Amino acid sequence: MVETVMKSAAYGEALRHLAAGHERFVEETIRLTEIPAPFFCEEERGRAYLEMLREAGLEECEMDAEGNVMGLRRGTGNGSLIVLAAHLDTVFPPGTDLKVRREGTRLYAPGIGDDTRSLAMNLAFLRAMDAAGIRTRHDILFVGNVGEEGLGDLRGIRFLFTKGRYAGRIGAFISVEGPMGMGTIVSGATGSLRYRVTFRGPGGHSFMDFGLVSPSFALAEAIAGLSRMEVPREPRTTFSASVIGGGTSVNSIPNEVWLEVDLRSDSAQELARIDHAFKGIVARAVEAENAARSTAKGAVTAEWKKIGDRPAGAIDRASELVANAAAAARALGFTPKTVASSTDASIPISLGIPGIALSAGAGAGAHSLDEWVDVEPERTLHDMQLAFATLLQTAGMEV
Repeated sequence: MVETVMKSAAYGEALRHLAAGHERFVEETIRLTEIPAPFFCEEERGRAYLEMLREAGLEECEMDAEGNVMGLRRGTGNGSLIVLAAHLDTVFPPGTDLKVRREGTRLYAPGIGDDTRSLAMNLAFLRAMDAAGIRTRHDILFVGNVGEEGLGDLRGIRFLFTKGRYAGRIGAFISVEGPMGMGTIVSGATGSLRYRVTFRGPGGHSFMDFGLVSPSFALAEAIAGLSRMEVPREPRTTFSASVIGGGTSVNSIPNEVWLEVDLRSDSAQELARIDHAFKGIVARAVEAENAARSTAKGAVTAEWKKIGDRPAGAIDRASELVANAAAAARALGFTPKTVASSTDASIPISLGIPGIALSAGAGAGAHSLDEWVDVEPERTLHDMQLAFATLLQTAGMEV
């Protein structure tokens, strides 16, 4: 039981080492935050983190073909492999000012909470385990993964589970994530489909060629149709016409415009339904534009490109992994709350492997330039135990 682990002498010793190493944890959080890591450009931060994993004494440290960095802490038995992960990437583009500003116990910088603090926190767990002489039955793979954010499309964890050297060996997965509210356990995967739909036509002069079909009108009709699409509240299902672009000048009928959309649902079936519905909306918008105006110089067409595909699903809320996290939350005074979201845990969940995401601690402003985390020592030590105790129980800590 988690409570037995948390009352053990070894756990108490590990907490003393976590407390003693607080300033190092803060320093490493700052150091990693100030290394740029936009999705698809994580290599510099990855190499720095890989060196930290090596310095912490892990075995078989490596950067895999997708850019994930990892190292192994061996267990004492022939158990399965437990993954403890945090993602390297952030949403912020190259050139963003990442200098960390400290105000009291708060650290401000883009990406510091989502998810850089978690990288440093997992290192702190490792050092505390070693210092306290904690042994686990299962091996633990510490991972800094790429591709969690945006168009990264969970590519790092997808590779780890399907093509990496540990594929087929992982028994459970814990992702330490940005601020989500302490006691929150992400045990469901919110699925998403993302598309860029490009509308093309003959184009022309806005005055001289007036009356020809226009890709812009087809795009507008598609957005209007999407806005009227009905979706259920449960399972939660959403849609967004997120980004549009194209055209050449204000006095031209464009020959190309494009739209990026995001479709989401906690249900794989509902996601498939709205996917089919939106494709029908686009087809009808194109058909309507070609019927409304002249196609003498060519018709309007629509081309689809999938730019994101994240699976939907859920693990049994009575599963051992969820039970471990819920028990740890209660022991710390938090009210456990199981939710669905789009996190790295979505990949193992979709494969039928127990996976959850847990909050690293206090903070706010994720994905904004004013993102912050609170590193007040006592609160930090308290909050970080949610992931730490869950990890130790799941990995089979010997007590």
